[in-house]
Amino acid sequence: MNWITNYVRPKINSMLGRPNRDVPENLWIKCPETGEMVFHRDLEENKWVIPASGFHMKMPAKARLKDLFDDGVYEALQQPKVAQDPLKFRDSKKYMDRLKDSRIKTDLEDTIVAGVGKVRGVKLVAVVHEFNFMGGSLGIAAGEAIVKAFERAIAEKCPLVMFPASGGARMQEGILSLMQLPRTTVAVEMLKEAGLPYIVVLTNPTTGGVTASYAMLGDIHLAEPGAEICFAGKRVIEQTIREKLPEGFQTSEYLLEHGMVDLVVKRHDIPETLARLLKILMKKPAKAAAPVANGAVAIAAQ
Repeated sequence: MNWITNYVRPKINSMLGRPNRDVPENLWIKCPETGEMVFHRDLEENKWVIPASGFHMKMPAKARLKDLFDDGVYEALQQPKVAQDPLKFRDSKKYMDRLKDSRIKTDLEDTIVAGVGKVRGVKLVAVVHEFNFMGGSLGIAAGEAIVKAFERAIAEKCPLVMFPASGGARMQEGILSLMQLPRTTVAVEMLKEAGLPYIVVLTNPTTGGVTASYAMLGDIHLAEPGAEICFAGKRVIEQTIREKLPEGFQTSEYLLEHGMVDLVVKRHDIPETLARLLKILMKKPAKAAAPVANGAVAIAAQ
């Protein structure tokens, strides 16, 4: 394909509302805020942030780990083996078929990806949700992977950083999914009892049971700009209380103003901000860490 096929024709078709049949579906990505079409390579090079609008798209879990750790080097933690479809659940589709589809789509065993490495010289364990795997939902496999990651952090005597992106508990696993909420909460407490920091970086979206457990138990809560962070969604709340909610309700900026989030940090500035905070929490020399970059919005006492 030449430059006209790659760039010009999709732009014209987008302006005229025509479907692009000449290029793959994922070659151009549309900004949800402005409608701008961005070439996927440009988006990946900019850490999945729309260059013009600054809108933070969902970032693949493996890409996030590679971007987070120094030189992209880290030890990937193995996915624990757990029972598959213990309830033999079926709705419009078999649960096992949904798992197979998500595995093909993401090349992952389940929604959790974890690794051990260094961020600006600070050793840590990072745990990331892959939202494209069944909406990042929390099931038995995800819960076990999170618990094992906390145990590894305790064994390594290093902090743990969590990047949740989830719709909540996985309904296909019923009560077994809900049991992961207290299990992961206990894992958080074990890390804290060991005197090790736990930082949560809230990404879009963080909702449901994940918000009701380990996602809101950090020593410090960072959030990416524009991230939706809540238990129940805006539409559900409005239908329940029969009132219109404030503009921007449940966004990271709104939660920052109301004390639920400590910092809103642009994705480009997350590694540096984490390193600086962890060196303070662990009482390590901070001379190697640069100040919090301009992308970090400090708590405003207004």
